[in-house]
Amino acid sequence: MKKQKAFVYRCSACGHEEQKWLGRCPECGEWNTLAETAVSPVVKRGMPSQGRRGEPNPESIPLAAVDPQEGKRVPSGIDELDRVLGGGIMKRSCILVGGEPGIGKSTLLLQAAALAGTKGRVLYVSGEESAGQIRMRGDRLGLDAGAQQRIEVLCSGCIEDIERSIEKTRPLVIIIDSVQTLYSAEAGLSPGALNQMRFCAWELISWVKEHDAALFLVAHVTKDGLIAGPKALEHMVDTVLYFEGNFSAAGGDCRFLRAVKNRFGSVDEIGIFTMGEKGLAPVEDPSLLFLVRREGELPPGVATAAVLEGSRTLLVEIQALTSPAKGSMSRVFSDRIDSARVSRVAAAIEKHLALRLSDQDLYINAAGGIKISEVGAELALAAAIYSARTGLSLPAKTCIAGDLSLTGEVRPIRRLPVRVRTAANLGYDSFVGPLPDSAEALPGRFTGVKNIGEAIKALFGPAPPAARHSPS
Repeated sequence: MKKQKAFVYRCSACGHEEQKWLGRCPECGEWNTLAETAVSPVVKRGMPSQGRRGEPNPESIPLAAVDPQEGKRVPSGIDELDRVLGGGIMKRSCILVGGEPGIGKSTLLLQAAALAGTKGRVLYVSGEESAGQIRMRGDRLGLDAGAQQRIEVLCSGCIEDIERSIEKTRPLVIIIDSVQTLYSAEAGLSPGALNQMRFCAWELISWVKEHDAALFLVAHVTKDGLIAGPKALEHMVDTVLYFEGNFSAAGGDCRFLRAVKNRFGSVDEIGIFTMGEKGLAPVEDPSLLFLVRREGELPPGVATAAVLEGSRTLLVEIQALTSPAKGSMSRVFSDRIDSARVSRVAAAIEKHLALRLSDQDLYINAAGGIKISEVGAELALAAAIYSARTGLSLPAKTCIAGDLSLTGEVRPIRRLPVRVRTAANLGYDSFVGPLPDSAEALPGRFTGVKNIGEAIKALFGPAPPAARHSPS
């Protein structure tokens, strides 16, 4: 019988395997990417499988016999991080933290490692920095001696070295910074390749699933967001967090932590931080963070929206600008609000208010750099566009919220009383929104409207005919 080869040639870019070396990978077309790789032993059908690294084979148990404490969460010590995770760090879970280089991912996780509500050890694996650099960051963040004694530091990207350290220290929290630096001889010798990340990440995830530990994987986002970014690992992990920054926010260096996948919580929550000399500080009351402080009347094109971000109500200033189109077609420039939503709201205004916008370029912005996806901001967006086009200013201290349909109707929104109370607490004495579902008394002067025509009349009054046409 012909003896099976003990190695194959695997592409470091796409993972394709060949029995002999080729200069160019036939799958992805890359040159000089096939490397000699050891073949894992194959278990034949009908033969009993062996446990992972000699451990006992897993067996099924009744659901009633499962200990409920296995689903207990561990507090991270950072309220904003716990909010996004759904209440804390779930045991036997893997969390992927993605973001641009230098945004503060390492700072956030080092602070969480020091403040985590666990008495066990925390293993911080760094393939990008030395132990001295990590110690300098810990001193700058003001970590106490007890926290530094509890954090184990390993500066290596070799998965075999990491596994030996894990088996030795048995940590309760493992932080890998970053997944692009992991490599294994079984998957080739090129760190950052797609098959390297998948192989090494699966080895770590398998260990975490078998023990009462949690795994954090840090991944950098590049322009394509595929090979070097976290996209290739999203289906393997339990939670995917994106760390974003806005360096021109009203409150200083702001950071936003969002969840795009969470098996143990909601993806609607958002964590807000400010970056300072002592690291990341959670924003306790972000209500005024996205408002521009002004005195006197508002300029045309500015409206205040009450939007929901998870369980919190935020007041966000929406800014709009209209100008004659530069070409034969009008364009929409909006990166904080979906441009398709802006086009839909503009079409509803043009249809139901007879205000021409098809020959105008629309520029939309949200103050503070926050991205708005909630439908309750559409009525405020329509008011801002109308104000910018007509040159009429919205009344000061007026907040707006409502869902605008294609028929021009203002539809009900979630938690309307909470939005009204939040605006009233921040000094807004007038609120325009959809008709409430109940007869509950709302604070301040609340005006319920049925359609966009009633909303514009309530905000601007009977506008003179000249105000309905913007100067060219």
